[in-house]
Amino acid sequence: MARPKEFDPQTALVAAMELFRRQGYEATSVQDLVDALGINRSSMYSAYGSKHDLYLKALDLYCAVEADRARQNLAESDTGPALPVLRAFLLSYVDSALADPLRGGCMVTHGVLERLPGDDRAAERLGGALGSLEEAFAYLLLRARAGGELAPGTDVRSTARFLVTLTQGLRVMERTAGREYLTQVVDQALAGLSRTA
Repeated sequence: MARPKEFDPQTALVAAMELFRRQGYEATSVQDLVDALGINRSSMYSAYGSKHDLYLKALDLYCAVEADRARQNLAESDTGPALPVLRAFLLSYVDSALADPLRGGCMVTHGVLERLPGDDRAAERLGGALGSLEEAFAYLLLRARAGGELAPGTDVRSTARFLVTLTQGLRVMERTAGREYLTQVVDQALAGLSRTA
């Protein structure tokens, strides 16, 4: 009779995700993972495969959580001005970073910096995550343009890509900059988008 697993694989996966988010892939050793998951190496390999396999599973979870958060926050209200919703969403990154005493950052940002180019399996997931964020931004920008907050000819797609790039910059700078600095960056970017700028 097989011995039952003595850990919850989903809880352990969340622990691995948080570890990779804080430390990145390269700085996270197998021993770090074993310690964080509270299991031995053989159990980890049996449940998740290699360190890289576990990283990809953790990245999938992180991307799903972040995509859901973006969709909910950016589409939370289908009425009223869209740009304040966008500002609140961008500042939510700042708030979550400053609430983290370790300034662990974003697993997607770490992944782009560490795993690309050269890791095709990670690249597919990271590209999907950034593409999902771009789509969420594009949806909100279409609302903003329809509501007269943006100039009628605003290119929604290129503006959404600009915002994806901005968020990645925020995720890097949040490791060293304070709230005032990051808020000024967000407000400057949005001032450039506004029809009244």
